[in-house]
Amino acid sequence: MTTPRAIAEMNQPGPASHPAPGGRGSKQTDVRVHNEQLLLSLVRRHGALAKADIARLTGLSPQTVSVIMRRLEEEGLLARQAPVRGRVGQPSIPMALAPDGVYSFGLKIGRRSVELVLMDFVGRVRQSCRRSYAWPLPGAILAFARTEIAALTKTLPPARRKRIAGLGIASPFELWNWAEEVGAPQQEMDAWRGADLLAELESSLPFPVFLQNDATSACVAEVVFGRGSAYRNFFYFFIAFFIGGGVVINGAVFNGSGGNAGAIGSMPVPGGKGKSVQLIDAASVHMLEMRLKAAKVDPSPLLRQPQDWSGLEPHLGAWIAEIAPPLAHAIVAASSVIDFPAVIIDGGFPPEVRARIAAATQSAMRGLDLAGIQPPAIVEGQVGQHARAIGGACLPLLNRYILDQGQLVKEVA
Repeated sequence: MTTPRAIAEMNQPGPASHPAPGGRGSKQTDVRVHNEQLLLSLVRRHGALAKADIARLTGLSPQTVSVIMRRLEEEGLLARQAPVRGRVGQPSIPMALAPDGVYSFGLKIGRRSVELVLMDFVGRVRQSCRRSYAWPLPGAILAFARTEIAALTKTLPPARRKRIAGLGIASPFELWNWAEEVGAPQQEMDAWRGADLLAELESSLPFPVFLQNDATSACVAEVVFGRGSAYRNFFYFFIAFFIGGGVVINGAVFNGSGGNAGAIGSMPVPGGKGKSVQLIDAASVHMLEMRLKAAKVDPSPLLRQPQDWSGLEPHLGAWIAEIAPPLAHAIVAASSVIDFPAVIIDGGFPPEVRARIAAATQSAMRGLDLAGIQPPAIVEGQVGQHARAIGGACLPLLNRYILDQGQLVKEVA
């Protein structure tokens, strides 16, 4: 799902350590690793499962399932739940993911703020911190990451610090191209051209580091912890300072041959005076910020009050009405290529704003010519404004512990 520069060595110390591929027995080791990931992924998807349930879903023998479950329990990745008694025979013992089995960090680099989360194995954010700025600079973000990773690591008991699987960075690519939009001096933003945060952090951290586009990371979070359990195929919008998104096919984020699949900000949509514009210029929080500044209204609540934008009316309502039609056009265009059953909308705003955007987009789509197109359901995302950081924290888990839904062959069949 991602192509990190630094892939975790399969024999790295810590939970569920595996021998590196290659050499004698490597094929057998690969099968073992796959089966462990398969069981963990099914338990993540369905919740607590007993041995018989897993054998039925995977096609593995009960004996094989027992061996794998026992090994995962010993490694602290699975935890026994209360026995379930049936009418006859011994009670079954469901196994669930152990929240303290694995931890991971997610670092979100945004145009207006940076955020770090420490996430556990079931997707709960245990600790988080953020810092706002006028525009992002690599040196400041690197210092923030190093300082806060060290601080959040100390919140874990020493024995659990060995269970940190890695750091995932969710960042917009080519940040130097956005100097004008974020109001930054071009010479300062040009510092990103030679910056390599991934290499810098790899050299100073005891665990692997991964990098992914911020909107793609948000989409990953929705697949793993959100609507991914309900929809195997969907089109995804994440509306932040700029809009981004993703394409999910067979339960996996589809990157395309050049890694640009889901680059929905570049989609052409109708603009003013009969001209087309890109969606990034027609449906982003940046537009709301500009609207507020033009009305001499302080836009800082967009960052300082991420759970309450009620004080931004009537400009907030006008912005929602403005972005709904281009979102609807983008949805119809995407649906004419792939018959998505659902389009998921999320973003860096309060849940109440997300609900209003989804409803307004649904209404705008009804006014378009849908002949020959089965309109998808427009659904609110479940992960919310922290989706990019949580998606970053998912990247180490995807590398070692999670199979995408497309690999759950028997279940899908």
